[in-house]
Parts: sequence; structure tokens; C-alpha cells
Amino acid sequence: MSETRQAAHPPTWARRTEKVSVVVAREIVRDIVRQRLAPGSTLEPEGAMLRRYRVARASLREALRILETHGLIRIKPGPGGGPVVAEVDSGDFGRMASMFFQALGVRVAELVDTRLVLEPLLTRLAAERRDPDWDARLREAVQAGFDASDAEEWAKAAEGFHSLILSMAGNRPLNLVALAVRDILADRLAGLVYADLNREETRRVHAAIAEAILAGEADKAERLMREHMHDYADTVAVHSGLLAETVDWR
Repeated sequence: MSETRQAAHPPTWARRTEKVSVVVAREIVRDIVRQRLAPGSTLEPEGAMLRRYRVARASLREALRILETHGLIRIKPGPGGGPVVAEVDSGDFGRMASMFFQALGVRVAELVDTRLVLEPLLTRLAAERRDPDWDARLREAVQAGFDASDAEEWAKAAEGFHSLILSMAGNRPLNLVALAVRDILADRLAGLVYADLNREETRRVHAAIAEAILAGEADKAERLMREHMHDYADTVAVHSGLLAETVDWR
């Protein structure tokens, strides 16, 4: 077939039309990025947006609802309110992902396996790309675990340690996915897991992982985190009923 005939008959996906609201939602996101609007920035008034995107009010409002549902904007009520740029958050990404996980029948055990793969990898990246600007924060995260006096503080400090390392890896897509998986699991398992963990041993391991990262010892940091994650998986495995459950959209 000639190139002319191919161009005259593009594939089905190229001819597919999209809902106006979806197209407008995409354009709004592009404008937010292009204008470098920081979280908390208020978008244009509705009238200005109607003129900019040349759509009906119903389509614009549906586009804004799409973005609000995905956590990219929030609607500020009252006088002077309107759509406001939201902070990109792993919790929102995780909620969206959990909808797809439920539709696919993904089990909690599969997310535990995912965490076992991702966290050692990102720990290696954190050590390889070590940035001295993060050193003090990492030491503080370790110390928070030693200072925690009750179960709630302990769980918060332990999760904070892991979150910080994921951020230190310097890869935002991997960081977002790994944090979302951790958020989903924490919502379902954290209370049980942290009640079962040996706190002193966990504190010791966290300190050893941190020191390996601070020293730039990528192999050691990755190994220690992998061992730590396998201990986590063994602790979670006690609750086999929960592991067999399908991840639900929350």
C-alpha cells in the first residue's frame, strides 16, 4: 500500500474522538505546567476560562471535576474561590491506582511483592545519587524512630524514614509509584504490621541503611533494604487472610 493511501486511512485510534471535557482537562493541565503555577495558585475565573478554551460551561465544569477527582486541583468555596492548583500527592495517585487494581483483581500480596522490588532499587539510587542536602534530614528521620514514645509516633517515624529514602532516589515516577504502593499498604496493614515489628531491631536496621546511603555504599544499602523488606513481608505473611484480599478502591 502506498504512503498516500496509508495517510488517507489512519488507524482507528488516530480517528477516535474524545469528550470535550477530557480535551479541556488536558489543556488546563498543560497550561498549569506551562505557566509554572505553584500549588495554591488560583486558576482564571470561569468566564475567562470559557473564552480561553472556547467550550460550553457544562464541558468546562466537567473538565474541572475530572481534575478535582484526580487530585490535581481543588475547588475553593465562597467569595474569591474557584479552582486552585493542588499539591501533587501520592495518596491521590494511589487512590486512582487502587481503582484499577480492584478492577484487575490485584491482591494485597502482589502489592507487597511490588514493594519488595521497588524499595531496594530506590535505596540503591539514593546511595548512588547521594545529595549532601538530604543528609541532615535522613539523620533526623532515623532519630525520630529512636525518639518515638508510643505506637502512633513509632509508625509515623518508620513510614517517614521509608518515604524520605524514596524521595532521595531522585526519580519522580518511581518515587510516586513506590509511595502510592506504600500508602495503599499502610492504609490496610500498618496498624497490624507495626504492632508486630521488633522496634529495636527495626531502629538498628534503619540506622544501618542510612549510614550506607550517607557513605555512598549502594550495594550495601540495597542489600540491607532488601533484607529489611523481606522481614516486613514475613511479618505481613502472618495475616494471610489480608494478603489474599483484593485491593479495593478507597
